Amino acid sequence: MNDKLHEFKTDAITVTWSKARCIHAAQCIQALPEVFEPGRRPWIMPANAETDEVASVVRRCPTGALHFTRQDGGAPEPVPERNFAIISRSGPTYLRGDLRLVDPDGNVVMRETRLALCRCGATKHPPFCDGEHWEIGFRDTGAVPEIGLQPGDSDPSQPPSGPVTIEPTVNGPVKISGEIEFLAGDGQTRRRGVRAELCRCGHSENKPFCDGSHRAAGFRAEPLL
Repeated sequence: MNDKLHEFKTDAITVTWSKARCIHAAQCIQALPEVFEPGRRPWIMPANAETDEVASVVRRCPTGALHFTRQDGGAPEPVPERNFAIISRSGPTYLRGDLRLVDPDGNVVMRETRLALCRCGATKHPPFCDGEHWEIGFRDTGAVPEIGLQPGDSDPSQPPSGPVTIEPTVNGPVKISGEIEFLAGDGQTRRRGVRAELCRCGHSENKPFCDGSHRAAGFRAEPLL
């Protein structure tokens, strides 16, 4: 993805922002408006709050557009102890965990703790959501059916953890490998598995999982832009 990271620094912390991955969820603005103020130049001013507070709010960014590094010896952003994906209503798949985005050759191109993957098929920055679902009127309940997941071998009483590999395929679904839990848009229904293929064309009748509809729909998207 052709994306320039914008940096906002103090002596204690550096906040980075990816414009391409920002879908204006506004959690940062609502939580710390004195630091995050759209329309201001610069729009992020980390000196306007305590460093620990800035770091805490950055970690709430659902897409991973915001990150921080500490220069004051403070704790770095932790890897979540539990891997999970939220299938949002009429929006992206929000992933949390020990995430590894790979190219078709298996090379890790990004290690992350937070990602938002497009489900509508209209993003200009695949595989990431860029908010186009609002523009095209994408609609989905965020339900999670049983079909498409295979049970994991690990103890189901333990939180799903460890590396999760995310592989966007050429003109097809996103393949997920690793222990992960899927949460429906209602926040209640949970399904756990170790492999899944997520629809990213928007046409599957088995959302959020792929059912092959991308072929009939003529869906076109490179794995990573």
